[in-house]
Amino acid sequence: MRTVRRLLYRDICGSVIFVAAAFLSLFFFIDIVDELDKVGRKGYTVGGALLAGVLDMPGHFYELFPIAVLIGTIYSMSRLAQSSEFTILHTGGLGPGRALLLLAGLGSAFAVLTFVIGDYIAPLSERQGVLLKSQYQGGRELGKAGAWLKDRRSTPEGDRSVSVNVQRTTADGELQGIRIFEFDRDGRLTARVGAARGRISDQGHWELQDATVTRWPVQIEGARLVDERHAQVQWPTSLTGDVVAAAVLPVSTMSTVELWRYSSHLTDQEQAAQRHAILFWKKALYPFACLVMMGLALPFAYLHARSGGVSLKVFGGILLGISFVLLNNVASHLGLLRNWTPWVVAATPSLLYLLMSMAAFTWLVRYR
Repeated sequence: MRTVRRLLYRDICGSVIFVAAAFLSLFFFIDIVDELDKVGRKGYTVGGALLAGVLDMPGHFYELFPIAVLIGTIYSMSRLAQSSEFTILHTGGLGPGRALLLLAGLGSAFAVLTFVIGDYIAPLSERQGVLLKSQYQGGRELGKAGAWLKDRRSTPEGDRSVSVNVQRTTADGELQGIRIFEFDRDGRLTARVGAARGRISDQGHWELQDATVTRWPVQIEGARLVDERHAQVQWPTSLTGDVVAAAVLPVSTMSTVELWRYSSHLTDQEQAAQRHAILFWKKALYPFACLVMMGLALPFAYLHARSGGVSLKVFGGILLGISFVLLNNVASHLGLLRNWTPWVVAATPSLLYLLMSMAAFTWLVRYR
């Protein structure tokens, strides 16, 4: 069994590595072509474009690796079936159950690799890529509406709900275009803080520069609006650097734990957390897609060579991979629109394809 395992694992790993390298080369070329359009603007160089393309590679690897596992395994299984090697292994005692366990073991190793890349290397690489582009572009625009955050805090006058808007961030972590709106428990605006820039302190407050504080004394009749200007203001808040980073940076820069923390923060602040909850479960369950892909590839080993060449089976594997990605994305959007349970939305595509692969495997083993 050790010899059989070594034969299968070596052949499958070689095919998977080849397919993954081909996909990454294609996406690297596409990224470079896209970045070359920005070369020459604000000091952006060809070297910077190449480095940005390299930093995007771990994220592409994480997204494409299950598909590479599917195509590479289908190619190996089909080639072994075409050369009758798999038939010899089957005759020598490699039954369907043992074959399934062997591929499940290799699929588990691929799942661990996917988790490590997606949870540790890809978020760090994506974050460095964002910082690199921000350095050349002089900062990062957060869209026309900016990034919005919510907070709650207690004051001598009572509990306050706070809405914070940030328009822009710089490469060194400075926030620009800050607007803070404070409301009482009845929803009346009590204070507005506008600051040109600010930084997040580790002592539970933000350090705001060039700030204007406007207060509405709503509980005192006849009182006038108070408008104050300060060169520097320390604004107390529970919005830490991790929460702000999750709001202003792309979702691809967040690990599974960070997605969980941010979705919990949104729930605590009574904000819509469905999108990030679905993304959390997708990221948590995505490595197991490698096991599903191995299960989808195994039935191809039991197809007779006359039922189609290797190229036709590989093409079928590509279509299966594309359909899996399509269903995964469609399920996420439907779950967000219909407000379905997040873990059900994330798990349904993988479960459907796993059931489909096991049904095909059972049918081929029993009737073919």
